[in-house]
Amino acid sequence: MIKKIKIELIYFTVILLVLAVLQHSDLLHSPIERVDAMVEQGNYLHPLLWAFAVYAVIGLIRLIVKYVLYLKNKAK
Repeated sequence: MIKKIKIELIYFTVILLVLAVLQHSDLLHSPIERVDAMVEQGNYLHPLLWAFAVYAVIGLIRLIVKYVLYLKNKAK
């Protein structure tokens, strides 16, 4: 169970990092300025909310695919 949680946390972290770099390309050039801007604006949670939304959609797709494969194997 712990292994599964670690894998899911890795998935979430990768999604968070990919979304952060895609939405804010200046993170690669000046990450301190981006963090300072985030602190000034007070929007700490929006990266986590976006990452959770994408993670939930991907999780739903994974569940649907798993269920379809289950039905396909059950029919055999």
